[in-house]
Amino acid sequence: MNEITLTAEELVVEPRGLDKLWSFTRELRIPLTHVRGATADPGVVDEPRGIRAPGLAVPGKYAGTFHRGGEATFWNVSDPRDNLVVELRDEKYVRLVLTVADPTGEERRINAAAQGAN
Repeated sequence: MNEITLTAEELVVEPRGLDKLWSFTRELRIPLTHVRGATADPGVVDEPRGIRAPGLAVPGKYAGTFHRGGEATFWNVSDPRDNLVVELRDEKYVRLVLTVADPTGEERRINAAAQGAN
């Protein structure tokens, strides 16, 4: 699970509990001007992830950096349904794939914040 905080200038993603260990990530700070948009996507867990480095990949739990097609994506997913995809530009990651408590609500919040920043 992930905690998402929005400030006037940043999107902050904090993996919770052991997810910090498994994903090798304490938090991600992304300028809102680098957020292209967010989408609630329960089917994202069925997509190919690519090569894991570093992180964890076991059935039902994907955490860390995954490389596919020359692009890096950050995954911290532990639920087959409650997932959010955040598209980025000019960042280390092209996407963040996250399990959150309210994907639709977070989608609206992030998109509104990103639209206001751009």
